[in-house]
Amino acid sequence: MRRLKNSVFALILALTAAVAQAGPLDAISTGDASAGVKEALTAGADYAVSSLGKNGGFLGNKSVRIPLPGYLEKAEKGLRMFGMGKQADQLIETMNHAAENAVAEAKPILVDSIKKMSMQDAKGILTGGDDSVTQYFKRTSSEALTAKFMPIVKGETKKLQLAEQYNSLAGQVASVGLMDKKDADIDSYVTQKAMDGLFKMIAEEEKRLRANPLGAGSDLLKKVFGAL
Repeated sequence: MRRLKNSVFALILALTAAVAQAGPLDAISTGDASAGVKEALTAGADYAVSSLGKNGGFLGNKSVRIPLPGYLEKAEKGLRMFGMGKQADQLIETMNHAAENAVAEAKPILVDSIKKMSMQDAKGILTGGDDSVTQYFKRTSSEALTAKFMPIVKGETKKLQLAEQYNSLAGQVASVGLMDKKDADIDSYVTQKAMDGLFKMIAEEEKRLRANPLGAGSDLLKKVFGAL
């Protein structure tokens, strides 16, 4: 799986390099370009969902682990000093497990986004910046991901009464300007963090592979790059 993932992402880089050397995008078969981009997008989606959409996917990954929202994160030490550490841990665990369950359902939405990719989209990804794959997913799937994630997150946070207490308290704090309003609702907060984590994983892998596209050394990359 890892070998395949590296291969298809490296394919994007190989095609991009060929475009830069050969000139216009027309120098590459439109069919090859489109198929290559779709395969790379699919692998990126597979990697992000499989990495995060499992037990510990968020909670065990410091780069995407969801912290207490807003002022509660700053006050976490105080909460623990006053014997509220258990409640804080419960909320953190619930938020992260909710994100894991939500991301596990993201694959069909990302696949649909890939299927709807136009030739103009493919060209933009090939000639775009270092995060063009990630930006494509953000632009085409964020709305659908929000709609999909929210009910899943609500189902998880509803199990913990502390979530309701948080929403009530956070709403009051936000009303006087001491907290960002988008963080005042626990479900909205977790939903957004779940999407942030999903896109972050795609972006980090894309960046790494763009920095060293030939490092993958895959048969697929050699075949495509050799034919260009």
